[in-house]
Amino acid sequence: MGLNLIYNDGQTPLDEDEKEGLLIKSIATRGELDEFEQQNIEDAIQWSLSRKFKSDQILTEPFILALHKRMYGRVWSWSGEYRKTNKNIGVDKLDIPVALRSLIDDASYWLEHNVYEPDEFAIRFKHRLVSIHCFPNGNGRHSRMIADIIIEKIYQLPVFSWGGASLSEDMDIRAQYLKAIRKADKGEFDLLFKFARS
Repeated sequence: MGLNLIYNDGQTPLDEDEKEGLLIKSIATRGELDEFEQQNIEDAIQWSLSRKFKSDQILTEPFILALHKRMYGRVWSWSGEYRKTNKNIGVDKLDIPVALRSLIDDASYWLEHNVYEPDEFAIRFKHRLVSIHCFPNGNGRHSRMIADIIIEKIYQLPVFSWGGASLSEDMDIRAQYLKAIRKADKGEFDLLFKFARS
């Protein structure tokens, strides 16, 4: 019996080959998977809190990949690696490195020239990153953690609250988040800015 997952709205389904990358073969349900992933993510949060990072470390491809690996490396063999399949969201799999490089270059310019206020900088970076959809899974949580690292380490401001609840457990909060993301997809960021601090 393989891993049989039920997906919530906004979650990207895994291909069978991606499911084969599960490192803990005893996991059989979404609940068990969420539990193991959450523990791995909490360890990554502790790691990020205990270190000082500079913008020229954070706004790099190696950091972005390494953070995903740190968040999911004990659960998925493909953590920290670009997805090898196309999904219902994101750029074409072959365009991921170029799209990420473009985001990093844009963000470096934004930072150097103070184009955006701190919250707007972090949220715009998060939104572009999740829109690229670099990885088979965990893109939303990864992009939120990057935004938290940017706001805390670069700007020395409090991390975002993201609705104050677990987006995988509270479906009302998740619906608000997805609505805000879909508005941002159309260039309307106000709802996402408010949600991030709610």
